[in-house]
Amino acid sequence: MICMNSWDLRRLRILHELEQRVTLAAVATALGYSPSAISQQLAVLEKEAGVPLLEKAGRGVRLTDAGRLLAHHAGVLIAATEAAQADLDSLSGDVRGTVRAGGLQSATRRVLIPVLADIQVERPAVRFEISELELEQALPELKLGSLDLVISDEYSGHPRPRPPGLRHEVLMDETLKIVLPAEHPLAADDQPVSIAALRDEVWVASASGTGHHELVVAACRSRGGFDPDVRHRSNDADVQLALIRSTGAVGLLPALTLLANNPALAVREVIDSPLVTRQLLMLTRDRPPGPALDAVLTAVRRQVGRLAHQVHGQVLPGQ
Repeated sequence: MICMNSWDLRRLRILHELEQRVTLAAVATALGYSPSAISQQLAVLEKEAGVPLLEKAGRGVRLTDAGRLLAHHAGVLIAATEAAQADLDSLSGDVRGTVRAGGLQSATRRVLIPVLADIQVERPAVRFEISELELEQALPELKLGSLDLVISDEYSGHPRPRPPGLRHEVLMDETLKIVLPAEHPLAADDQPVSIAALRDEVWVASASGTGHHELVVAACRSRGGFDPDVRHRSNDADVQLALIRSTGAVGLLPALTLLANNPALAVREVIDSPLVTRQLLMLTRDRPPGPALDAVLTAVRRQVGRLAHQVHGQVLPGQ
């Protein structure tokens, strides 16, 4: 006989995490426990449930049908608990708590760090934590509740996945610019540059498999009829700019990464049409935010508004 009153929400969360992360080691890493401690907690939960929740699968374990059923209900209970806490916080008017954010490199630097500075002054009882993450890493953490918001991007022609249960908000549209060493022949005057004119150049891009890398390759193929010689790869925009400056390579970078003027670099508009663009996205779970998260979301939108005025020719969506 199952005794629901004996269930511990922490153990239910472990089961829910195992359903999503598959291995005990991954759950242990995510929750900060040892694998043996995770196994012990699941053994207690299995005893409380009165039915087998796990079964051997090679060197690891997998959920039984009962385990998957209980993991599903665990997700519902966790979401309900979070919603109840958010409602209580709203009722009390007390803006405190922890908000965890993840973002790609440029968004972390230009958006999340300034927001952290604002929140520390405006809402000192809010603990705001930041992790620099690509969307592929951040999305599972957001769905599981380990993160509360994610700042990501989406390049024209390369849409990101839209998993159910998440809310996507477009923060800003920006065009991509061709970046050349200042001594490059095409940098001699302040004229737009065609991607086709860069056929024989060495290119810099983000790592293979990222949206930026795919965008650079697709833009060169569709607009110039060539496969770019992507010889240097980094997800750090500053590293890409340093490679362009030092090696004579060229790049195609979002305007948000180019706010600081550098005399060693020439930034030019792309002459080819339509424009190559990037959208900055904010992802949250699709539920009403509590006061702490709401304060952070307000600060994010305000910071993006500041950036929109700094990036030449860019406007917020809807303006």
